[in-house]
Amino acid sequence: MNSVALYLDYAATTPVDRAVAQAMTECLTAEGDFGNPSSTHAYGRAAAARIARARAQVAALVGAEPAEIVFTSGATESNNLAILGAARGNADRGRHLITSRTEHKSVLDAFHRLEKEGFRVSWLTPAPDGRIDPAAFAAALRADTVLAALMYANNETGVLEDAATIGALCRERGIAFHCDCAQAAGKVPLTLPELPIDFAAFTAHKLYGPKGIGALYVREGARGLLQPLTYGGGQERNLRPGTPATHQIVGFGAACELAAREVAAEGPRLTRLRERLWQGLAALGGAHLNGAAAPRLPGILNVSFEEVHGESLVGALSVLAVSTGSACSSASADPSYVLRALGRSTQLAQSSLRFSIGRPTRDTDVDFAVAAVGEALARLRALSPEAPGAAVVDGWAGSRAPGAAIVSGEAGGRGQETWVRFHLLVAGDTVKEARFQAFACPHTTQVAAWLCEELRGRTRERLIPGTPGAWAQARGVPAEKLGRLLVVEDALRSCLTHWG
Repeated sequence: MNSVALYLDYAATTPVDRAVAQAMTECLTAEGDFGNPSSTHAYGRAAAARIARARAQVAALVGAEPAEIVFTSGATESNNLAILGAARGNADRGRHLITSRTEHKSVLDAFHRLEKEGFRVSWLTPAPDGRIDPAAFAAALRADTVLAALMYANNETGVLEDAATIGALCRERGIAFHCDCAQAAGKVPLTLPELPIDFAAFTAHKLYGPKGIGALYVREGARGLLQPLTYGGGQERNLRPGTPATHQIVGFGAACELAAREVAAEGPRLTRLRERLWQGLAALGGAHLNGAAAPRLPGILNVSFEEVHGESLVGALSVLAVSTGSACSSASADPSYVLRALGRSTQLAQSSLRFSIGRPTRDTDVDFAVAAVGEALARLRALSPEAPGAAVVDGWAGSRAPGAAIVSGEAGGRGQETWVRFHLLVAGDTVKEARFQAFACPHTTQVAAWLCEELRGRTRERLIPGTPGAWAQARGVPAEKLGRLLVVEDALRSCLTHWG
């Protein structure tokens, strides 16, 4: 068990509930129900009975019939099966599709694949509150539209889509409507047959079940709209063949039964904790709640902070396990596409934190998180080039030798991904002290701090110690971040132009 960081990333994944783990172990060993559920002997019948019970448990969570539940490896596969299967299966009726720019990657990439196959996609941008305007959706409909997909709850902001209104627009025109419900199932009351939804994806590991198992809800009557992606033994209504993973399915069922029992009480509790967290963060100043004007999931809070770099903020919060909308350690420096679609600036999109709370979260955890974020914000904002440079060089003016001067230079700037400023205390032709300010990722900040040590005693002619490539190698900076070190080098060159 990790006792260092407070876990506030339940939207990413949840720990398996102990009762769920126990149910799973009963299907693994020779003493349990380990048989192949497709076998007709006693071992197979016992495993099949386990799966039948689990299917009923999963169906009950979303108000569906057991026959409407198709087991998959998770929401990603479910999204692909619904989107690719429905589009290809109805291509003879039309090749126009609709989705939004803020969907999960498993949805976006499926639609991009279909574009390569000749389908035409209308990519809708949400309103500033994070929801798709039904009027904008209606305007995108065409005579050849055969499929629309919108997530029920956004995985970054927690914003709840108006699935009832948009689904009704699809139903009256005979258009298949798919919802990614991965974040919603087990978190809010959900009765899928009462909604104009044909397909819905969800997964076990978001509701205290195991990873690697999920489901696709296929409305009775909509099976004929779906073409399978794989072929084999005919399992799962001929939509997802293969030997069922009994232990994972059983764990999924147990998790859904627990969630169904607790959702009525847990929802209000998480909403109260979410609001307590927001009030604490708002009091720190420069905080923006993403999706504030829309209905949201109880357990997700997405906040953008002014004057800090998102990746550095997460790095400074080693006591918290949270997610950020920025690209963190990935090769891309792009900010969250979800928050950019909501109209957030690049800086605010990069400096967003997604806090997601869960069953184990308590008031004391929320208060601890607020205090930790407050401390990190204060430290990073003091280091930012937005802060007055005089504070950084405090103490130099009164102690420097006669003839000494302060030379400053910077590169990058406000609104850019990297912004670095150096301050050098120079006497004659030599650097006596060096300090920096930075709006940058942790790797860039670390290199700037290291260079300040290296700059002491260097002359003007040999001010820059080496190259960005050498710095990256010496400090273990990933190759994809080398471009950010070029900004550091440019800041030092700027110092040279001001060293008169």
